[in-house]
Amino acid sequence: MEKKMKILCLHGFRTSGSFLQKQISNACSHIHRLYTQDFPDGIFAAGGKSEIEGIFPPPYFEWFQFNKDFTEYTNLDECISYLCEYITNKGPFDGLLGFSQGATLSALLLGYQAQASSKFRDPKICEVAYKEKIKVKSVHFIGAKDWLKLPSQELATAFDNPLIINHPQAHTVPRLDETATEQLKTWTMEILHSLTDSDNIKNHQVENQETQEAYNNINGQKEAS
Repeated sequence: MEKKMKILCLHGFRTSGSFLQKQISNACSHIHRLYTQDFPDGIFAAGGKSEIEGIFPPPYFEWFQFNKDFTEYTNLDECISYLCEYITNKGPFDGLLGFSQGATLSALLLGYQAQASSKFRDPKICEVAYKEKIKVKSVHFIGAKDWLKLPSQELATAFDNPLIINHPQAHTVPRLDETATEQLKTWTMEILHSLTDSDNIKNHQVENQETQEAYNNINGQKEAS
């Protein structure tokens, strides 16, 4: 029996874990059978109107808050601390999946772990989380009509050898065509095969602790500066 990867899935701004689960449920069903997925809700109740009102029932949540230029963030430290604790208690996780605000958080957590769809633009965050290429396997879905297309492309450059799957849609979880499905399936199977090595499995299990330690070290550096 093949090992199923356990994935932490982080939803977008002012939506919910349940909504993200619905978003991806039809994207690629046979790929999902390879994963065990965890869909937590953001730690803050939505502070304003949600774009999915009337489409999907409340409650809605947000992970943190930001200004209109995405250069200043509120409650981000609290959010990261919560997720580090969540990963420690609910993990180990083999990977992260995120949409919109959740994708940004996923990249930040990986950047912190590496010691350190868009980058955080606060220089204090960038100089740590994105200082060097994030050397983990990553796949990025970028929509031709997405208003965050350029930031999403910029985010992909923070990773070492990312798989980029372009689609013709807007800011949404895309329904994959046959070519994209095969790309994702091959990418996933390569990871599963690599996990058959016991040393690789052990490394995945200790990563959760390393994320927390890296974040604690970064916070210490920020407080000392």
